[in-house]
Amino acid sequence: MNKKEKGKKEQVKEEKKKKVVENKKIDTKTDKVKDIAEEKNVKNDDVQNSEQDEKKENKIKEISFEEKYNRLNDKYLRLSAEFDNYRRRTLNERLELIKSAGKDILIDFLPIIDNLERAKKSVNESNNIDALKEGVELIFKHLTVFLKQKGIKEVEAVGEEFDTDLHEALTKIPVTDKKMKGKVVDVIEKGYKLNDKVIRFAKVVVGE
Repeated sequence: MNKKEKGKKEQVKEEKKKKVVENKKIDTKTDKVKDIAEEKNVKNDDVQNSEQDEKKENKIKEISFEEKYNRLNDKYLRLSAEFDNYRRRTLNERLELIKSAGKDILIDFLPIIDNLERAKKSVNESNNIDALKEGVELIFKHLTVFLKQKGIKEVEAVGEEFDTDLHEALTKIPVTDKKMKGKVVDVIEKGYKLNDKVIRFAKVVVGE
């Protein structure tokens, strides 16, 4: 074998070695690419799983919020209905109380009407003035007692200091007694209180 042939064989061997090395490099790169692709796939799977988990959690939250809203709304509607029923019931009770209160007053007032009718009949049939006066006095006392029972009292006026919370001055007149200046000297129309609240002011004449 000459030198040329040996040189060719060695060249062929070196080329084979180079190809083997290159193939190994290619295989290594391919493996790395595969590893990277697998890592990406794993990451993508993780992302998809996390997204699905988030979607599930959001759905659960939406359901829980909806349930809470429905419960609160139902509770509100019930309370509103109960309050409406309570308001109607108390209004009806108040109206019944007002009606019954007026009824009681009228029932208690009826005996006074009966006495007035008897007095009217006596005026037409009797000439006894003293008996008629006595009858009128009895009716007046009965009426006074009735008013006191209902909490109605007469406003004190004559001799009292003029008070705008109790009296209404219709006129003023000069007085000789200095002590009566600024005081009520006469009553034109009596005033009345209902449970210490003035329901009609006394119309009076004031001294000056």
